[in-house]
Amino acid sequence: MIHATLHQLKVFEATARHGSFTRAAEELYLTQPTVSIQVKQLTKAVGLPLFEQIGKRLFLTQAGQKLLSTCQDIFQGLEQFEMSIADIKGMKQGQLKLAVITTAKYFVPRLLGPFCKRYPGIDISLKVTNHQRLQESMAANEDDLYIISQTPTQPDLNIHPFLENPLIVLAPTGHPLARKKNIPIEALNNEPFIMREPGSGTRMAVQKLFEEKDINVKVSLELGSNEAIKQAIAGGLGISVLSQHTIISEGTTGEFAILDVEGFPIERHWYVANLAGKQLSVVAETFLQFLLEESPAMARRLLPGLGKANSNTLEESEPQKSKQKALKT
Repeated sequence: MIHATLHQLKVFEATARHGSFTRAAEELYLTQPTVSIQVKQLTKAVGLPLFEQIGKRLFLTQAGQKLLSTCQDIFQGLEQFEMSIADIKGMKQGQLKLAVITTAKYFVPRLLGPFCKRYPGIDISLKVTNHQRLQESMAANEDDLYIISQTPTQPDLNIHPFLENPLIVLAPTGHPLARKKNIPIEALNNEPFIMREPGSGTRMAVQKLFEEKDINVKVSLELGSNEAIKQAIAGGLGISVLSQHTIISEGTTGEFAILDVEGFPIERHWYVANLAGKQLSVVAETFLQFLLEESPAMARRLLPGLGKANSNTLEESEPQKSKQKALKT
């Protein structure tokens, strides 16, 4: 029987995750020699090497990989136990690790606000990243729940659609196409186009449509954030395709026009996902149910900012509202 303390396992897990005694020590607020000693004592208890060092980097041995998996199961079980006890006591306490696609930052805080007020004992770790990095996080089982803008390729996920996410063609208000109706998609061939970075879910959706319609747009600029793209559009550097959620706050400013282009809006949804083999914590289950139940009300609150268009600008309402479908679950 291996005699190891919980403290030793925590030190080992941090060292394995970082591949470094120094970085593990920084995370745990310990000295580097203390971390090294704890790992050596655990190695002696196991009876096999847990790490091998190549250069300055530590790599797990086969025994180390097995122990890391066991540590993760132990820590997850303890966290689940703590949350279950809090739930029995009538309290929702613990941590929620939430990872969201970049564009979700425009509405997720609107949900987290009332959720945190309802459950003040829950601490939330929110990670905002692009589609490619989010898939890597899923593969590494880094988070409890993921909010994504397209169905991922991983088959081992539980996925729940909860909100519409239409993609629209956005241009500056004074653009020549801003007041035209039923614009053929071929008209985009002659327009300077601003694209998201490779790996972006929005970019992949746009490229798929353009390939289907045999459209070759002139990409004049690549930017890594929706905010940067919006500023570039407002500055007259080109047009782009963005989620309608990104322009909620600009509903009355008149800086942007939604172009009435054939094939748009691209109908997409927001999804909340979790690894199928992972038992959700009490906190994660609570947020999942909150998300599914509260998103319809949130959609109604956001509707005035999402459907406004008159002469295809964001200051008008009915013509564009009939073209751009209202958010619904």
